[in-house]
Amino acid sequence: MAVEIPQGTKVHVRVPASSANLGPGFDTLGIALTMYDDVDVEVVESGLEIEIHGEGADTLPRDGSHLVVRAIRAGLKAADATAPGLKVTCYNTIPQARGLGSSAAAAVAGVSAANGLVGMSLTPDQVVQLSSAFEGHPDNASASVLGDAVVSWTDVPVDGQTLPQFHAVGIHAHESIEATAFIPSFHASTDAVRKVLPSDVTHQDARFNVSRAALLTVALQSHPEYLWEATRDRLHQPYRADVLPVTAEWVNRLRNRGYAAYLSGAGPTVMVLHTEPIAESIIVAAREDGLRVEDLHVAGPVEVTTTV
Repeated sequence: MAVEIPQGTKVHVRVPASSANLGPGFDTLGIALTMYDDVDVEVVESGLEIEIHGEGADTLPRDGSHLVVRAIRAGLKAADATAPGLKVTCYNTIPQARGLGSSAAAAVAGVSAANGLVGMSLTPDQVVQLSSAFEGHPDNASASVLGDAVVSWTDVPVDGQTLPQFHAVGIHAHESIEATAFIPSFHASTDAVRKVLPSDVTHQDARFNVSRAALLTVALQSHPEYLWEATRDRLHQPYRADVLPVTAEWVNRLRNRGYAAYLSGAGPTVMVLHTEPIAESIIVAAREDGLRVEDLHVAGPVEVTTTV
């Protein structure tokens, strides 16, 4: 029989943004970044109340279709627990539909909030599985759950009936690595940007990306001097250039100056991993071009604080 969580139980969740792919690691590599969404959840007598502040305050739903709420309910179900009612307050700073993992962060926040309400009975692997299921791939979600950099993968059952299984392992990014995000003012739909990708790629391009993704795991951990070479990609960024021309232009401009720039997730944000500051002239030019520039650090895992 499901356990009912007592009224008045409260949990606070702080979840980091993430950048996925990192160039060659399509749907596989990710890194957590110091930009956060905060969510407060309180168990109340009945019903559902949602407050949203910051990003998405004017557009996100305030009913059971809200992703954080759906993720809370998924987490409670997995823990065999129920709540009579919920008050959910979201403080969003992660830009939405910009390639910084806002949807994954919402899913992680919801599942982690449920986990806090039930006394942290779900393991990190379970939180990765539940939150990744909302995305269909674990690169962003696992980075927000585990923090630091991650290598993730998906097991797709051949029977067509069993749900995919999502997995991830953390890797510690070198202490010298920083990140700078160049964030356009426009949005990008992950589904729309995925549609431009070909169904098949050449063996040569696959081999190219396998080598760079392998090199990137080494560059991230111990040899950041290889970040430029390791962030090269042939599987997805060239195909997305036509639908994200501003992003493609800035990836090229930055890479031509020697910076390890890549399309963050499905974009349109351009991310640079670096160990030395980016030239001020580039920052000024980007801002003049309408881009928001954010200096970020590698973040730790999602944080959960529960009070009763």
